[in-house]
Amino acid sequence: MSFFRNLYQFMMVGARAQANWELEVSNTILRSRKRLFILGLLLIPVILGGIAFADSVSGALPSFIGGKSAYGPSHYTNLIFGASILVGLCAGLITGCIGAGGGFIIAPALMSVGVKGILAVGTDLFHIFAKAIMGSVLHRKMGNISVSLAVTFLIGAISGTTVGGYINRALYDLNPVLSDMFITLIYVFMLGFLAFYALTDWYKTVRRKNISMDADLVQPSGVDDVPPLGKKVQSVKIPPMLTFDKGVTPGGRKISAVFLIAAGFIVGLAAAIMGVGGGFLTFPIFVYGLGVSSMTTVGTDIFQIVFTAGYGSITQYAIYGFIFYTLAMGMLLGSLVGIQIGSIVTKVVSGTTICAFYAITVSAGFFNRACALPAKMVKMGYVDVSPQVLNILYLVGTVGFFVIISAFAVWVFWSFFTNLKVLKSEKEVYVS
Repeated sequence: MSFFRNLYQFMMVGARAQANWELEVSNTILRSRKRLFILGLLLIPVILGGIAFADSVSGALPSFIGGKSAYGPSHYTNLIFGASILVGLCAGLITGCIGAGGGFIIAPALMSVGVKGILAVGTDLFHIFAKAIMGSVLHRKMGNISVSLAVTFLIGAISGTTVGGYINRALYDLNPVLSDMFITLIYVFMLGFLAFYALTDWYKTVRRKNISMDADLVQPSGVDDVPPLGKKVQSVKIPPMLTFDKGVTPGGRKISAVFLIAAGFIVGLAAAIMGVGGGFLTFPIFVYGLGVSSMTTVGTDIFQIVFTAGYGSITQYAIYGFIFYTLAMGMLLGSLVGIQIGSIVTKVVSGTTICAFYAITVSAGFFNRACALPAKMVKMGYVDVSPQVLNILYLVGTVGFFVIISAFAVWVFWSFFTNLKVLKSEKEVYVS
C-alpha cells in the first residue's frame, strides 16, 4: 500500500510542476502584444479555411488522410469551436485553481462528444505544442539547463514518442474501436488511481483540518539534497557519464546516460499515447528518481516539452491527419483565460475546498471513461451487454461528467465575481 501511496505523491508533484509551467506560459502570452497578435493570425486560416471547406462539402463530414471516415483536420462549425473553447476554459480553471494539470479532462471530454480517441490525443498534444511555442519561456531558463542532460534525455523522449505514436496509429489502422478502447483503458486506470487517493486525501484533510494538499509529500529539504533513489542511480557507473549541477554542488554530480535515455523514453511514450506534454512525469523522475536539482529540472522540463510535444504532434499525428486544428485553437484560447481566473480564485477559497474539487473533477473523468468502456468492449466482442444498458451507461457517464465539470466552472466564476472587491484590494496593496 505504501508503494501506491508514494506513486500517487510522485504523480501529484509532477502534476503541480505541469500546472506551474502552464501558468507561466499563459502569463507570457497574455502579457505580450506580439504573442497575442500572432495568436490572432493563427486563428484566421483556421476559421476561414474551415468555413470554406465545410461549405464545399455541403455539410457532409469529410474524410482525412489515412482512409478512415471522421471529422477532418480543418472541419469547422460554430458549435465545435465554441465547445472547444469551453473545454479549454474548464481545463484552465482546474489547472489554475487546483494547481494540478487539468489536461486529464480534455481527452475524456472530446471522446464523450464523439471525437475518436486518436484524434483527441493528437489534438491535445498539438494544443500543448502550440501553447509551448507561443509562450516559450525557454530563454529565461537557459541558465538552468544542462545541455548534455537535455540532449541525452531528448534521445529517449523522441524514441518513446515515436513508439507511442506508432502504437496508437497501428491500433487505429487495425480497428478504430480497439484504438478507442485502448486509450479509454489507460485513462480509466490512471484516473481511477488518482481519484481513489485524491478522495482519500480529501477525507483525511477534512478530518485533521489540514488545508495543505501536499503536506504529506516528502521532498528534498534543499537543492543540495539527493533522495535515496537518486543516490543509488548516480552510484551506478555505466559509461558514458554526464556531469550536471555544477552550480549547485562543488564539482557537480554525475549520472549515466543510460538512465536519462530510459527516463526520456518513458516520458515520450506517455506523451504520445495519452496526448500530454510529459511534464507531469519529467519533474518527479528527475528530482526523485535521478537526483537532479529542481533548478536544473525546471529548465530541462521546459526544453523537453517544446521538442517532445512538437515532434509527437507533427510527425506522429499531424502528417497522418490525426489533429483537429479547430479544437486545438479553441482549447488554447479557453485555457489561457481559464488558468488566469483559476489562479486568482485560489486567494479567496480554502485549501480544503480546492482539495475537494481536485478529487471530484478527477473522479468525474474516471467515471466518464469507465461508463464508456463497456460499449467499446461489446463492439470488440469481449463482453455481452444489452444495448439498453449501454445507452444508460453512456448517458449517465456523459451527462454526469459535464454536469460536474460545469458545476466546478460555475463555482470558480461565482467565487471570482463575488470576491472582486477583495481581489482588487489585494492587488492594490501589492502594487503599492
